[in-house]
Amino acid sequence: MSVEARLREEFDRWERQQTVVTKALPYLLLAISAMITLLLWDVFENAPLALALSAAAAAWLLWIKFLPAKAQENSWLMALHYAGLLLLSAALVVLAAWYGIFAFVGYVHAFLFLRGAWRYVGVIITSMIMSVSYIGGVERIRAEEWWLWPAICLVSIGLSVIFFFAAETSDRQALKQKRALAELHEANVKLAAALEENAALHARLLVHARRSGVMDERQRMASEIHDTLAQSLAGILTQLQAAEQTLDDRRRLGKHLTNAIGLARESLAEARRTVHAVEPAALAESRLPDAIDDCIERWSATTGIDVSLVTTGDSRPLHSDVEITLLRAAQEALTNVSKHAGASRVGLTLSYMDDVISLDVRDDGSGFDPGAAPSENGPDGGFGLISMRKRIQRLAGRLEIETRPGAGTALSASLPAIPVGGAL
Repeated sequence: MSVEARLREEFDRWERQQTVVTKALPYLLLAISAMITLLLWDVFENAPLALALSAAAAAWLLWIKFLPAKAQENSWLMALHYAGLLLLSAALVVLAAWYGIFAFVGYVHAFLFLRGAWRYVGVIITSMIMSVSYIGGVERIRAEEWWLWPAICLVSIGLSVIFFFAAETSDRQALKQKRALAELHEANVKLAAALEENAALHARLLVHARRSGVMDERQRMASEIHDTLAQSLAGILTQLQAAEQTLDDRRRLGKHLTNAIGLARESLAEARRTVHAVEPAALAESRLPDAIDDCIERWSATTGIDVSLVTTGDSRPLHSDVEITLLRAAQEALTNVSKHAGASRVGLTLSYMDDVISLDVRDDGSGFDPGAAPSENGPDGGFGLISMRKRIQRLAGRLEIETRPGAGTALSASLPAIPVGGAL
């Protein structure tokens, strides 16, 4: 059980006990006073009248209990009840001093049924009635010691007002604590609901994260397969088709077969590195400009197309994801040139700037209409360029393509120059 729950339980238990005491106390005190009257029946000549007034006081106390809850909130009705109680108490104390025991109820009912300054009026009147009991009855007021009653009244009123003020202050503090506990309970309920909602949201986020992770991994594998296996297989197929056409020329046949075998070995190595999410072998063994240079040399040797690379700026190591993305962009651009452009010359420019690194690839091929509907076989409509664009955008980069029919194609990939160990 929480601290807040224990405090609320203790407060409720104390409030129930207080309610029982305040309800039972008037009847208990009246019964004690009536019992004393019965014991003194033989010597107390006003005993019958005192018992009759006691019965009237009991009935007066009872009738208020049967009123509807709404009627009990009527301040004037409660003031009438209190006034009747004081009159009965005063009459009983005048008849017999020991009824001051019952008159004490005036303090309790002033707190329960009166509001504001009227509470203190009730306390003062109750103290005056009680003072008659303190001096031994109304007979003492008529005798030579009459001055005792006003003196005791002053002391009784002073003490009663002080104690009543303390009780009223304590009650206000108790009400504040009750409100604070209620607000704390409400806050705890809202917090529990929020925690439950957050737990459900967290569970949904975990499911979404798993799905996103699976989709990202599928996208990564698809991109890697396209950038490595698919391109290598296309190169192998090209070399085997060329070999088939040169069966009579053993020298050229051997060259094409050697190229096909080399491509197959490279493809197998890259496939293993892709499965284990390891960076490409070209980057593992050299820096980005050297890796791109090695890539274009092998591509040129396979396709027979003249290609060159120019590096500008301060060549420096960058984050592996940035270098891998640019290397794959170069490979994809060259693959599209060999498949679709019909170019005779390709130029690549790798530019290192302060905050950005860019790769530009230009060819003198046939180009295409950028406004035409994309086609799976077209240079910008297939999976290759779509995958390249997603790779670049994932790193907050930008891919731009400039082309028109018969005017070649220019591709520009720009990425943040994130240093090694930097945050993506």
